Amino acid sequence: MKPTSQTGAAFITTGTLTGAGISSALGGIGMAGSFGGVGIGAASVTAAGAVVGAAAYGAFKGITEGDTVAYGAMGIGAVGGIGFSNIVGGIGFVAPKIGLAFGIGTVPMAGIGAVLGLAAYGVAKLLDDSEFKETPMQLFERMEAKVLENDYYLEALNDYYLEALLELSGDDINAKFTALEVEDELKKLKAKINVEPPKLEPRILNITPQITGLWQCVITLEGHKSTVNAVAIHPDHKTLVSGSNDRNVNLWNLQTGKCLYTFSGQAEAVLSVAISPDGKQVISGSVDRKISSWELETKKYNRTFSYLSSPYSHNGFINALVYSPNGNMIVSGSTDKTIRIWGSYPGTVKRTLNGHTDAVLSVVISPDYTTIVSGSADKTIRIWNLQTGETRYIINQHLAAVNTLAITPDNQTLISGSTDSTIKFWNLHTGELRYTLQKHSTAISAIALHPDGKIIASSSQDGIIKLWNIATGELIETISGFSPLTFSADGKLLISGGKSGTIKIWRQIHNGDNLALTGEWWQILGVEPKTHPKDVKLAYLRLARLYHPDINSSISAKTAMQAVNQAYQKFQLMNGL
Repeated sequence: MKPTSQTGAAFITTGTLTGAGISSALGGIGMAGSFGGVGIGAASVTAAGAVVGAAAYGAFKGITEGDTVAYGAMGIGAVGGIGFSNIVGGIGFVAPKIGLAFGIGTVPMAGIGAVLGLAAYGVAKLLDDSEFKETPMQLFERMEAKVLENDYYLEALNDYYLEALLELSGDDINAKFTALEVEDELKKLKAKINVEPPKLEPRILNITPQITGLWQCVITLEGHKSTVNAVAIHPDHKTLVSGSNDRNVNLWNLQTGKCLYTFSGQAEAVLSVAISPDGKQVISGSVDRKISSWELETKKYNRTFSYLSSPYSHNGFINALVYSPNGNMIVSGSTDKTIRIWGSYPGTVKRTLNGHTDAVLSVVISPDYTTIVSGSADKTIRIWNLQTGETRYIINQHLAAVNTLAITPDNQTLISGSTDSTIKFWNLHTGELRYTLQKHSTAISAIALHPDGKIIASSSQDGIIKLWNIATGELIETISGFSPLTFSADGKLLISGGKSGTIKIWRQIHNGDNLALTGEWWQILGVEPKTHPKDVKLAYLRLARLYHPDINSSISAKTAMQAVNQAYQKFQLMNGL
């Protein structure tokens, strides 16, 4: 090949590498217009880089040789770009990973057409200077093959590192999880492409410290005969209360997983439960329209909270119950569209709040005792003055029912989860929207705040629980489970719903902590027995990354890693994988 042909190849290859880099940096890219929306994969972006490289070579040849054909090619491409814009209409590009979105008008489309025309000229000049006789179409097909080869290579490389973890076992664990293999592969790739990537000047970045740790399911509670709708942790951190569709309220020992007592008597499914701050009383709200209370120490039934002369507490299902921080009041929300404030021990109603036009699904009380916040099926959030019952303001920016609410410990931020699959953060005092989390794909059913105010857990109807860094909005971890959700007061445990009436107890594990090494394979891996194999694999990989001896130098790390390997191998054998 002639020197000029080598120059043209360098232009195109550099453009290809640049396109690959852009795809890696931006993640998923899409194009939207009057025709709808389509995704653009890594291969397409890489190919676009190759086209730009060819165009750059065309410009180089046109300028150095004074070839007026280059300008003609640009003109033809520009006219084609304008025609395409007129036919298709407005076009825009989006890159959700970095929050980028911009429109492309007719003039930019003309520019894109000019670039394509210049690229065609560059390819033609490259063919003219080459010793090999190819048609332009043959050359572009060859370029496309190289682009796809590079794309497949990157995908295979990612799978390679995932599968490397699956092969970890025993004493060869260190040899299979090193960076040396990465360096060898990169050297081979560089030699194959024969082009050095551009050197970048080093930059100093201010990186926010990451919240680390992994949540592992350590106990699964089995005792309810139907879906669990509500949970609450006793102030002693040792006892859990749960309410279920089986009409029962169960009392559990959090440390052993043993069911201590069952409070019966509700005529219908139990939708909400709460424990008084002093730990003496438990209350439940039911489909039977009643709020019932018991003494925890004696297990004695106290009373039904009655509204006026009615034997019922509300005229509809009681979806939400919460004690005030000082324990003097109870707030309830119902499908009858009302919120009621009760004296906690007399059980008499003090005030009824009206305003929602559909079922009240969630209620919270601010840490400073001054505010009630309610979420409703009417898509609104209402902020109330706790003392007067007046509405302070209304938020109506969700697109569907508001199912769950929380207020940060500093009394500054309100968090809401909705059927529209978003989690929104608001200024509690002004109602101003701060930011939105939207990585769930189905309705948000519950959220729970870590006691330190730094982490929030959210669950969606598809059985996915996500943990987030509140300060940055960063997704920390994804685990498998359902609503309800609550953290223990010390922040070490996360309680979630499971399948078929089970409750899952998650413990946060850091490097140096001991893994729960006993139990069935699914208990060690922290998943449900019937979890999809893909999710089991992800759970295994999370544990492998935490306990690999190159990362975790604790004495127990190797033992834990062996237990994780054995559990995953047992899963594979049972499923013929």
